[in-house]
Formats: sequence, structure tokens, C-alpha cells
Amino acid sequence: MERCSWCLDGGIVQKYHDEEWGIPLHDDKKHFEYISMEVMQCGLNWTMMLKKCDIFRKCFDDFDFHQIAKYSEQDIIRIMNEEGMIRSRRKIEAIIGNAKAFLKIIEEYGSFDDYIWSYSNYESLIYVKHHNGQGEASNVLSDQISKDLKKRGFKYLGSITVFSHLQACGIINDHSPQCYMYKKLIHMGNVRYIND
Repeated sequence: MERCSWCLDGGIVQKYHDEEWGIPLHDDKKHFEYISMEVMQCGLNWTMMLKKCDIFRKCFDDFDFHQIAKYSEQDIIRIMNEEGMIRSRRKIEAIIGNAKAFLKIIEEYGSFDDYIWSYSNYESLIYVKHHNGQGEASNVLSDQISKDLKKRGFKYLGSITVFSHLQACGIINDHSPQCYMYKKLIHMGNVRYIND
């Protein structure tokens, strides 16, 4: 069974590829988990994030954004002192601030899921140029969403990070056309091919 070349470690990364990455996501808690892990990843690598996921869940109440939005200085200290945790106060504070901004989006749109998927008209996007070897780390869509999220008070969510989230949550189907997941995902929902 052929897979995307980046995931062939036979372990944690391959499991993430097979079970999560690019599968259309419609769960606010999972959106917040991905976004928070992407905040933590800044300057580091995704394999480390996957290995530390259980520590993150323990520190951040299993990514319950309602609880995280109420965190105080004591919670920041508790998280900083957790063994194995990435001890970046700025990133921890960003996740707390992002939880508050996340709740405001839910108030406005009904769910974060409706907010983010509305940008693609609730379709999974396939950029033809990506399959022709023209990969990219960000694009016009991620620029637009990142700009809006920053305006709403989100931190550590630049265009590259947002692009990663769009790939992870299935708004952009960036599996290789040879990957078994590519066709599987096409059959899962509405798809739009983009030629520019």
C-alpha cells in the first residue's frame, strides 16, 4: 500500500498519516488540539509534537478550550513544571489566549468548524499544481485565514501554520495522488479541484 513519502517511519508519523492527517475534520475540540500542537511546534518538528501529545493533553485538560480559557498564572506555572513539557511561557500563554479567541468565534459562527470550513465553501480543495511538483508552504487561502485569526487575537498562527492546519483538517487534500489515502478522501466528501 503506497503512502506519502514524508510519513514512512513505520511508527508514530505513519500512524498519524493513516488515521488523522487530511481526513475531513468537523470537531471543534480536535481543531483546537491541532491548532495548539501547531503553536507548540513553532521552531520544532512535528514528530516531537506527536510524541509529546499525551503530555499536552495532561497539561491542557485534554484540550478543553472552555477550561483553558479560564487558566490563571497558577496554571501557567503548573504547565511549566510538568516533566517533558515544552517550557515556553509565550507558547503556553498563546494557547490560553487562543482558547478565549476560539470561544468568541464559536459565539459568532456556532462552531469553529463552521468558521474555518466556510472559507472553502465546505469543500476539500485539491491544488493541481501541488501534484505537478509545485509544493508550497502557504497560499492565498492560508494568508486570508491567518490575517483574520490574528485580527481576532490568535497568536502563533501565521500563514504557514494555518496552511498546515488546512492540510491536517482536510480542507486541503495534500496527500500524494499515489497515496492510498488520496482517493479514499476524494470519496469521503465534496471536492473542488483548483488549477491556478
